[in-house]
Amino acid sequence: MATTERPTRTRKSPQTPTTLGPADHGKPISDKAFSQADFVDGYKYEIINGRLYVSLEPNLPEHRLESWLRRALERYSENHPEVINFVANKGRVFIPTTTKMTIPEPDIAAYAGFPDDTEIDALNWEDISPVLVCEILVGGTIEKDLGRNVSLYLSVPSIKEYWVLVGSVSPREPTLIQHRRRGKKWVVTTFPYGSTFTTRLLPGFSLELDPRKSPC
Repeated sequence: MATTERPTRTRKSPQTPTTLGPADHGKPISDKAFSQADFVDGYKYEIINGRLYVSLEPNLPEHRLESWLRRALERYSENHPEVINFVANKGRVFIPTTTKMTIPEPDIAAYAGFPDDTEIDALNWEDISPVLVCEILVGGTIEKDLGRNVSLYLSVPSIKEYWVLVGSVSPREPTLIQHRRRGKKWVVTTFPYGSTFTTRLLPGFSLELDPRKSPC
């Protein structure tokens, strides 16, 4: 009796993740491809207008300023969870008004009413939106933090303030540029080194702009 051989099935091997690096700056990319990729170390990666935006990771002075400001916000959050109850570094902000996917990643983001009782793996960045975003500008580009991001963050209704801590002249003597939402525009105020910064967004928050001093 003749036998019929069954066709041999070949198993598909798992797809090797794409490795992205500075040479891919400007390359069209989807959020799915972004989330599945590996990345060359030493760079920061964002999706802006459907394309990969690659910039250098901050240098150590910038890291120190970021840590200093984040500690101030985390301490405030611990004492005033009714105002902000979650502070993240390198969070992702989904911009709702662009035709192509745009997801900047601010150095610091603070959230009000964050659902911290939700299971850890049950939330995604697109499920939440901050009330405050901060960028640290030391060795980066002015165009990104004081150009591109100004309009991007204004288009997110939940964001009430955008701060840029500027240490490009001297990281030891930074200034803070506050963008405060008023209707459909920002009201911009600059606080010089050594001054005390307060804001109505965070009642009781006070920060002396001197990174050599521990934030209260």
